[in-house]
Order: sequence, then structure tokens, then C-alpha cells
Amino acid sequence: MMNVGIIGCGMIGQKRANAINGLAKIKHCFDLSAESSSKFSKRNNCIQAFSVDEILNDSEVNLIVIATRHDSLADLSKAVIESGKNLLVEKPGALNSREFEQIITSHKNSAKTKIHVGYNHQFHPAILKAKEICKSEEFGKIMFLRGRYGHGGRIGYESEWRATKSLSGGGELIDQGSHLIDLAITFLGELKLDYASTPTYYWDMDVEDNVFMSLKNQDGAIAFLHASCTEWKNMFSLEIYGEKGKVEISGLGGSYGQETITFHRMKPEMGPPESQTWKFSGDDESWRTEFEFLLKDIREDSNFSNNIESSAIVLKLIGDIYLGSGR
Repeated sequence: MMNVGIIGCGMIGQKRANAINGLAKIKHCFDLSAESSSKFSKRNNCIQAFSVDEILNDSEVNLIVIATRHDSLADLSKAVIESGKNLLVEKPGALNSREFEQIITSHKNSAKTKIHVGYNHQFHPAILKAKEICKSEEFGKIMFLRGRYGHGGRIGYESEWRATKSLSGGGELIDQGSHLIDLAITFLGELKLDYASTPTYYWDMDVEDNVFMSLKNQDGAIAFLHASCTEWKNMFSLEIYGEKGKVEISGLGGSYGQETITFHRMKPEMGPPESQTWKFSGDDESWRTEFEFLLKDIREDSNFSNNIESSAIVLKLIGDIYLGSGR
């Protein structure tokens, strides 16, 4: 069984651990907070490391998961790559595009290892179903898509690390907005910035609490996206419009509501479409599915989970938006 080290023992690190348990063995964990890593090691029956080097220097560890703040993602990723181990780094992969380019350069200069940026939304069952539908002849060419993603924050949100640009790289754009951009690239291909606005309406912080953006591919298909942390009722919505029908996704499970996808097929005579709905209940398995694909790539030397190129585009677009909005 593959041995894994986890760097970052917070909420996301634990989500990764939950997905890994049973598929691989978590051997080490490390966090700047010894208290956090101690609790994590007991919860996941693994060794509490007291430095990153303890994990990097363990020849039995095949894969390292990085689930830390954005400002440490790039340096840790480069260290993992240089150690010759496979890497799963949380989205967005780095603080900015320049840092991510350094990761790409390190990978090109290193031994052959697998790198995956943790955009787990790609592996939600409704998104996987949407990919299948949108590739079919009965959907037709995609004309445009509309995505919305938001939560309402929490008491003290303006004092968390995500509200400090030097630690997070930005606000809602680089947080939930990066997921929306990543999904838009999946369906529309490479995108360029058409328009964006990054206001701060409610939270007293130096980063945006909303982002409104319009992105466009080379054929003129538009992705109209909105991410918000003033969305007082958590929500996720993605609508994809083809020449022959529409795919409508809502919910991600949990506080975001039941995950549902509906395919509205246009009739030859138009009018009300024929609609078919799939509903997904139970726990969010996207984290586990994502890890399964990465494991498959490592074992079979395949590249299904390789998302370096699309992740670089996401960060490039985020940088363009911040530059254009003066953030």
C-alpha cells in the first residue's frame, strides 16, 4: 500500500485524510501547530513529524499532500518535487501565477513524478455526469455557461488568514472563484479575461468579498461567473448551454444542498424541453474519487489527473483580474 505524508493538519488536511484512509496509508503528518498535528496523528493513526524534512527524507513515503495556507504552497511543492516524491497540492497551487511557474520549472527539471492540484469539484458526480452529457452529440456545441458559488462567512471571518492578501493571494476570486474558473476551462477550454469586478461590500478586509467576471474562449463562448462570501445561504449553481440543450447543476451536498443535475433536451419543434434529473445523496465523495484517479496515474504512469496546464491558466486569469481591478 502506498505511504502518504500530509503537511497541514487543518480542516482540509483532515478532509484529505478521510479520502485517503483505506486507499493508502498515512504514515506522517506535520503542522506548524504541534497541537494540531498531535491531534491529527492520533485521529489518523500516523506519526507526528516535527519538521517537513522528516517526511521528505523518508524513503518509504511515495506521495505528499500539501494542505496549508496559500503563501506556503509553492515553497513546499518545490521541496516535494526536488525530493522525488509525488505531489497533491491544494488549489490554487500557489499564491500567484509567478510562484506556480516556479513549480512547473521545478517539475520539468526533476525526476518523473506526478503532480495534481486539488480541484476536487471536478470529481463531484454531477460534474462528471455533465462532462459526459456535454461531449454527446445530443448536446451540441457549448454557447455559454453561467456559474455561481457562495457562502456567508462566519463571525471573525475578516480576521482569518484568507482575509489577508499576503497570506491568501486575494479574496473570493482566488478562493471559491478559482473553482468556478477551473470548471469553466473544463467545458470551454482556454479562456481570456473579458470583464471583471472585485468589490468588497460587507467584510472589513483588504481583499474582495465578491467577484463578478466574464471570460471568453477563442470561439466567443462566454463563462459568466460570480463568487461571493456574502451569499447568506450557501449555494452552488452551474448552468451550461449547448445548441441542443441545457445542463443545470445545483448543490454540492451538505450545507450547499443536495447535489442535482438536470439535462433539458430541446425538441426539434422547440417549446418545453424534455428534462431528465439525477440526484446524488450521501457524503461528498469527490475528495476520494480525486485521490483514486491520482493513485491510478501513479501506479499506471498515466496522466488523467494531470491538471498543471489548466491550473496555470486559472492563476494567470486571477492575476489578470487583480491587475485590472487594482487589487
